Amino acid sequence: MDCILALDQGTTSSRAIVFDHDSRVIARAQEEFRQYFPQPGWVEHDALEIWHSQRKVAAEAIQSAQQAGARIKAIGITNQRETTVLWNRRTGLPVAPAIVWQDRRTAEYCETLVAAGHTDTIRDKTGLVIDAYFSGTKLKWLLDHVPEARVRAERGELAFGTIDCWLIYNLTAGKVHATDVTNASRTLLFDIHRCQWDDELLTFMDIPRSVLPKIVSSSGHIDDAGITACEGLPPGIPITGVAGDQHAALFGQGCHQAGMAKNTYGTGCFMLMNTGSQPVKSKNKLLTTVAWRIGDETDYALEGSVFIAGAAVQWLRDGLGLIKDASEMADLAASVPDTGGVMFVPAFAGLGTPHWDASARGTMLGLTRGTTRAHIARATLEAIAFQSADVFAAMSNDTGLALSELRVDGGATANPLLMQFQADLLGIPVVRPTVAETTALGAAYLAGLAVGVWKSQTDISASWQVAKRWQPTMSRDAVAARMAQWQKAVERSRGWV
Repeated sequence: MDCILALDQGTTSSRAIVFDHDSRVIARAQEEFRQYFPQPGWVEHDALEIWHSQRKVAAEAIQSAQQAGARIKAIGITNQRETTVLWNRRTGLPVAPAIVWQDRRTAEYCETLVAAGHTDTIRDKTGLVIDAYFSGTKLKWLLDHVPEARVRAERGELAFGTIDCWLIYNLTAGKVHATDVTNASRTLLFDIHRCQWDDELLTFMDIPRSVLPKIVSSSGHIDDAGITACEGLPPGIPITGVAGDQHAALFGQGCHQAGMAKNTYGTGCFMLMNTGSQPVKSKNKLLTTVAWRIGDETDYALEGSVFIAGAAVQWLRDGLGLIKDASEMADLAASVPDTGGVMFVPAFAGLGTPHWDASARGTMLGLTRGTTRAHIARATLEAIAFQSADVFAAMSNDTGLALSELRVDGGATANPLLMQFQADLLGIPVVRPTVAETTALGAAYLAGLAVGVWKSQTDISASWQVAKRWQPTMSRDAVAARMAQWQKAVERSRGWV
């Protein structure tokens, strides 16, 4: 039984899932790792802890799958994007903590890029807005602040990579330093039209080419060295699929045709629409990004990013202690008929699409003596849907397309109250597939295409099935009133720092 191992390296945990040709989960393993918050607005990971956790769960999943009669034919990697690692090529050790995509320490530097007049050039080449979210400014910060890092980088002693690149490097025992086009397209250093690193962008941020990885397709053999060679895993398994988590989810949802869209509900929310072989320039601050490249054919997407979604639920649990486990949220929120007038804008790391306001901060409004933790829980879930509705409106405006449905995935799709409210706000059906692990599944599909486990994208699309469909029930007048109240709350969160 030929199977694919998907390594799903997320913001809060590392997972490994083995899929067969029918998209069934044969084995899985998962392990959380620590989050570090050394200063307000800073978020860091220990890159070695990420690697060790990912290797551990990969070994567990492989062993379990082999016991079930599976043969691992290839590995697909999907990862938290923009998180930035800088390491010593000789020792393989990071020279500093990894700077996570949520980190805002480079916001002030981003303002200097805007003031210098680089906004249009960067937008035209990369499809991105200038924001601390992306990894290019994080890399510059490391080169500027880690002792001797810039000198060592220019001598070729240091390597930069997003998490996919870091995993490839370790899986191949340091033989391969490569990233795929989707992750490269999130750096502010990559020309999405020519699909290569751009010298002008590197000059803007004073980044030496010597630290950058080779760019490869999302599906296909990296090279002869692109096989497992690390301690703890079976040797010789080829790595044939790589994509950032949201791109992998778009592929795993079967959104292979222009005009199809999905939304992933994880630590953040990320809505992507396939726009086909041509990039679409947004008028509403959406991102234009590479969806994937298979062989020599590149597909593009529009993306809207919500920085804080599931992370807001984690804050209720870990920061406020209002719940003991995230699984309590659905029942707690459903125990009240509405939020009691409470509106919560979880702008802990600023606001993403369509506002792109690094100065915004988390805001809770409408509190009274009658407010309970149930009202706050419900307001938190509604905030996730409100933020996604903002992105959806921008996407519809940009493309002029009236989407017939929104395909959804991620942990929060298990919450029926949230999904129903999302369908009500959007006014179209929200659809959850039978296989919920669409991010990992997308990575598996990309890897499997390269080794013949799946013959074509048509073969993949045929296996996509609906598990649950939520139809909108709220009147459009009621939706308009709620959205107006939400926009009022958003305005009050802006310009705080």
